[in-house]
Amino acid sequence: MSSPKIFVTRRMPEPGMTILADSGAAITVCKQNESEGLSREELVDGVRGCDVLVSLLTEPIDRDLMMVNESLLGIANMAVGFNNIDIEAANELGIPVSNTPGVLTDTTADLTWALMLAVARQIPQAHSYMAAGSYKLWGPNLFLGGDVGPGASGVRKVLGIVGYGRIGAAVAKRALGFDMNVLAFDPYAREAIDGSDRASWADLAELLERSDFVSLHPLLTDETHHLIGEAELRRMKSTAYLVNTARGPVVDEVALVRALREDWIAGAGLDVYEDEPVMAPGLAELPNAVLLPHIASASNDTRGKMSTMAATNALTHLRNEPAANPVNPEVYDSAAYRRRTEGG
Repeated sequence: MSSPKIFVTRRMPEPGMTILADSGAAITVCKQNESEGLSREELVDGVRGCDVLVSLLTEPIDRDLMMVNESLLGIANMAVGFNNIDIEAANELGIPVSNTPGVLTDTTADLTWALMLAVARQIPQAHSYMAAGSYKLWGPNLFLGGDVGPGASGVRKVLGIVGYGRIGAAVAKRALGFDMNVLAFDPYAREAIDGSDRASWADLAELLERSDFVSLHPLLTDETHHLIGEAELRRMKSTAYLVNTARGPVVDEVALVRALREDWIAGAGLDVYEDEPVMAPGLAELPNAVLLPHIASASNDTRGKMSTMAATNALTHLRNEPAANPVNPEVYDSAAYRRRTEGG
């Protein structure tokens, strides 16, 4: 018998690749280059010839792609999010999908705070100024920014958190060290917010109006698409900062460019983009925006753990066993899954 085949769209960090290699399966890695994406043809060819697919959030896994392989046993997505996969189609076709949840909470919360501090204190601009040799003499007006803590005024800043899941709660926890007041909005976590000693409930309009920093952490759904648009940006203080480490389409990026250009708000820190990797016209030129290339989970420990989970999930799919981190656990009880795994 030939070895089972696992198709990895782009090389994962270690130790995930070693786990796959040690399994005895035949491993095909489509792309070794970190910045090189797959063409549709490469994706189709890889899926057609594999037993299990290991994908990243950058690869669109739609119904047509899944249908090219009637023997596909599972999809292991190396990401917490799974918006790139048509889960409804996967259920109908009997294909289990897994993800890598619960491992990037602290790493993402840390990066959220890094963005808050960077945009408020103009860290990237100051670095560029220093590196260019422009610094000649200390001046009292050089790179004046906003305080995150009370600062000399003694007035506590307000942090507004939109989306109070694991990451939102972790961001709120870190706010304690900065002596901030925290407001939170999440229509699905009202009880958790009311029961928290770290945050107070506020509806979205109140949160936007009162907050000095607004940090976005909702899931991307039809309901949260463009949750922050022109009307919401105009509600914010002119001295406030917006940070997004969730999903790009949560923000209307064209409206955000206008808000930053016309000083509706003081600044924004972004790790995700509406049409990633493309940015809205004008965003890259704005001096009050700090822009990162989707690195919220990019620590050695976190990405290593994500790759381990993805690899382990892939091998579980290969054995026709329920994955430890299923996105669609209901599929295991379906007739479509039984037909796919039992051949009838």
